Amino acid sequence: MSGTQPVDGETHAHDGTEDRVVDALLRDPATAGSIERIARHLDEARSVLFVTGAGLSADSGLPTYRGSGGLYEEADTEDGVPIEEALSGWMLGRRPEVCWKHIARIESACRGARPNRGHEVIAAIGERIERTWVLTQNVDGLHRAAGSRHVIEIHGNVYALRCTRCPEKSRVPSYAHLQIPPYCARCGALVRPEVVLFGEMLPPAAVERLERELARGFDVVFSIGTSSLFPYIAAPVVAARAAGRPAIEINPEPTAVSAYVSERLRARAAPALEAIWRAWTLGASPS
Repeated sequence: MSGTQPVDGETHAHDGTEDRVVDALLRDPATAGSIERIARHLDEARSVLFVTGAGLSADSGLPTYRGSGGLYEEADTEDGVPIEEALSGWMLGRRPEVCWKHIARIESACRGARPNRGHEVIAAIGERIERTWVLTQNVDGLHRAAGSRHVIEIHGNVYALRCTRCPEKSRVPSYAHLQIPPYCARCGALVRPEVVLFGEMLPPAAVERLERELARGFDVVFSIGTSSLFPYIAAPVVAARAAGRPAIEINPEPTAVSAYVSERLRARAAPALEAIWRAWTLGASPS
């Protein structure tokens, strides 16, 4: 699960600081050539897949789970269990108040977040290249909020709720007025978010859609802001490499798919995507 938190009420806006980062990417010899080649790939592409992770929503203020400043810096939660156990299907079934407490904490971090320039660029590319798909691990809904039309939310969406007993479903704008844990107004059973908790299977409909689109192939595949540790997240990049098609990674750190990509930008997602957009649409000189 991935959430997003505004920083002082603002996203990383397309401001002067971000402009300087974008300009540096377009001028730096270490990145300029890659950006120019990526722009050419987009010129030639009739289909694009964006595989995205928490690093994209980080530019909307995403708090990570682990590490400095993360939601869960300590080894265990205050409940005495690792976050992977607290946010598991097992915990939801046996101690729903514990699981829901941590789900609500993640939703609180998402609340009020806005799409950043990276989300906007991906949506804008989708307006120009009709067969543009997004495969995201994030549960914050920001791709759809930015206007992307073809989105596979492989880990679900934290704002989609369903009853664990009856067919009742709903979508909420936030958990601000939700009883935690919530119970179904129709049958009284526990309600849960439509997200993939630890130890649970991926949603069959999303997997089916992903497999169908991957079988058709993509002219260009981007991997953005994800460590690509899950096989189904790494697979599109590996498949692109095997098919001799461009695979592009945007990530400040090396990942499980870095060895498979044809172009790699060691940068934050939002400014890197803006630099690519300028080079592709405005002919900004990456030199």
